[in-house]
Amino acid sequence: MMSMLRIALAGAVLVLGMAGVARSQDYPNQPVKLVVPFPAGGGTDALARWFAKGLEAKFGQPFVVENRAGSGTTLGAGFVARAAPDGYTIMLGTSSTYAIAPNVYKKVPFDTAKDFAPIALVAEVPFVLVVNPALPVKSVAELVALVRSKPGAMSYASAGIGTQHHVNAELLKTLTGIAMTHVPYRGGGPALQDVIAGHVPIYFGDVSTVMPIARSGKVRALALTIQQRLDAFPEVPTMHEAGIENYNASAWQAFVAPAGTPAAIITRLNQALLEVVKSPETQSRFQELGLRPLTSTPDELGAFMKSELVRWGKVVEAAGAKGIE
Repeated sequence: MMSMLRIALAGAVLVLGMAGVARSQDYPNQPVKLVVPFPAGGGTDALARWFAKGLEAKFGQPFVVENRAGSGTTLGAGFVARAAPDGYTIMLGTSSTYAIAPNVYKKVPFDTAKDFAPIALVAEVPFVLVVNPALPVKSVAELVALVRSKPGAMSYASAGIGTQHHVNAELLKTLTGIAMTHVPYRGGGPALQDVIAGHVPIYFGDVSTVMPIARSGKVRALALTIQQRLDAFPEVPTMHEAGIENYNASAWQAFVAPAGTPAAIITRLNQALLEVVKSPETQSRFQELGLRPLTSTPDELGAFMKSELVRWGKVVEAAGAKGIE
């Protein structure tokens, strides 16, 4: 009797496994929702739309970008964490989403390590410190001196509490001992617009979005957050060159799905994304924008996310930005 039961159970498992394989082979057979936890118009949104086109070409189904901004990207991430694990809801998030916001907020609607199925790393995004052109500074040293002369009186914009933009500025404060007031927005687009308008004078933005605007003269670029100059923007020095030693920060972009999404679907998405990243069109586009293409397996991304959660936790704690409701 027991042996017959084991055979029956084994048969049921085999049938379920074959059904899962069949579903993954048929995937996708309907539009896929690609969630971006930022508003439209920012760097992550633009990158998501680039990959959406590439995935549509690979799979023959629409990948529809849906912007769900708010709460330092945790609103959109929480939505994805609760979505059905069927491969039809995925997300392009950043280090802000997976590693920084969970360290800044006391409560977030997801667990980075448990609620997502990692798919693939796709890009590293350097940031650049910019100011409104009316601000009488042309270097980081001059900016630090100006802010120091008016402690607490000057403000900086960010894409929201717990975003990369936020901790980049907090890192500068920590390393230089200056005091600035944080003005969070619901995304990089609105923040940058207010810097251009002169409502807030200082901002750390991703190079792909900010540098074309800096070259038009609407903002002034002072320094890159990474330790080597970019071929795409050779005129902009690094923070290290500007005299801020030990400053090194960049965002990374990665695709995830809800935990429990079938491994075969994750593998298909990973392979398709890596093909898009390695395409000559993407390589050329990234070079123009100052982005660094990245690739990974799902397991490599999972390990990387865990290590980054620890690394940025230390930065957030040192900056005193931890524990926001």
